[in-house]
Amino acid sequence: MASRPVETPRCDTWEQLQCDIVSCRRCPRLVTWREKVATTKRRAYADWNYWGRPVPGFGDSDARLLVVGLAPGAHGSNRTGRMFTGDSSGETLYGALYRTGFANQPTSTHRGDGLMLKDVFVTAVARCVPPNNRPTAEEIASCRSYLERELALLCKLDVVIALGQIAFKGYLRLLREGGLDLPKLTFKHGLRATLPGDSPTLIVSYHPSRQNTQTGRLTLDMFDRIFRNARRQLDS
Repeated sequence: MASRPVETPRCDTWEQLQCDIVSCRRCPRLVTWREKVATTKRRAYADWNYWGRPVPGFGDSDARLLVVGLAPGAHGSNRTGRMFTGDSSGETLYGALYRTGFANQPTSTHRGDGLMLKDVFVTAVARCVPPNNRPTAEEIASCRSYLERELALLCKLDVVIALGQIAFKGYLRLLREGGLDLPKLTFKHGLRATLPGDSPTLIVSYHPSRQNTQTGRLTLDMFDRIFRNARRQLDS
């Protein structure tokens, strides 16, 4: 397995990080797939100019809460260019953020729709849409430095919410690679873990995918409780 690229500038900025993410072509399979999806499109979005590039994180640069997802959706973020925007997962996520005071509106349809986040930043462990929503371990490793740089810039973090098992494992892998000696943790919805040192508290949730919400595995009440838990810690 190839080693993870380490390209963090000595004096990083949000502008430099976003530029590096958007222009990234590290993973040939993902480059081919994201551009194919952007060209073929979905009939309902035939008049859209798809983003078709890696998607940077979105939100408040002074956030105390970080939400980490899996990857852009083919006709969601890969179309709109903003994390969790334009599909059912985004509707569920931003609805919960609105109800718990982290967003000014419950909808997220496109860049420039007026959505603003307060005290929360939304990102993912992979920045390109993967075939079948499954990035490989090597692709996630290639993307990990971008999450690492976001964590370094988000210097006020107190809580991290991992959405889904891949985000959960990817975030913990990053901490371990950074030298943190972590206890053994098993993915479980509702898990709240206090990590060593000054690491943010970790809260775990099922991913708000259509598969989870339509089957009842993840209900709106279950999801809201995750963010109410985070809100209580921040307010305390």
